[in-house]
Amino acid sequence: MKSNTESKDTFRDPIILKMLEQPTLLKQTINLEMPFGKYKDTKLLNLPEPYLVWFHQQGFPKGKLGEQLALIYEIKLNGLEAILKPLIDKKEV
Repeated sequence: MKSNTESKDTFRDPIILKMLEQPTLLKQTINLEMPFGKYKDTKLLNLPEPYLVWFHQQGFPKGKLGEQLALIYEIKLNGLEAILKPLIDKKEV
């Protein structure tokens, strides 16, 4: 069984480590809606994987949104999406 420090070593990106260590940032990130483009108003966790792969290849936007998209990319790449789905805020009607 891996220790916590061994598990954290798999995520070497300091931005991703910071977000994983701060659950409120993680919850805010997965609930943030894409502010532009084809998937405008789609929660980041619900963005299609090919769209995130495209960003990964082209380069994520600068700033906080780019960091958040990179985190979502890593979440999906590592198959962690399902465990975060319950944290998505439901829209009130």
